[in-house]
Amino acid sequence: MKTHEMKTWPRFFGAVMSGAKTFEARRDDRGFEVGDRLMLREWDPETQAYTGASLGRYVTYILRGTEHVAPGFCILALGREP
Repeated sequence: MKTHEMKTWPRFFGAVMSGAKTFEARRDDRGFEVGDRLMLREWDPETQAYTGASLGRYVTYILRGTEHVAPGFCILALGREP
């Protein structure tokens, strides 16, 4: 199990924090596996800096290699930390 630190823009960060967004669509370049921890760090693209907010989620399912996901990308289902 790995921990992946990831930049997340404010509108997506807020949606994950509220529970409205339960997935991440990402480039599949980190060797993601079910059970990995994502440390989402809020990144402000206007200031090009982290806001200081962060939250953790776990990968509970990965969708890759189908007609619904572009080659080189994956959809990660997110679960709350135990």
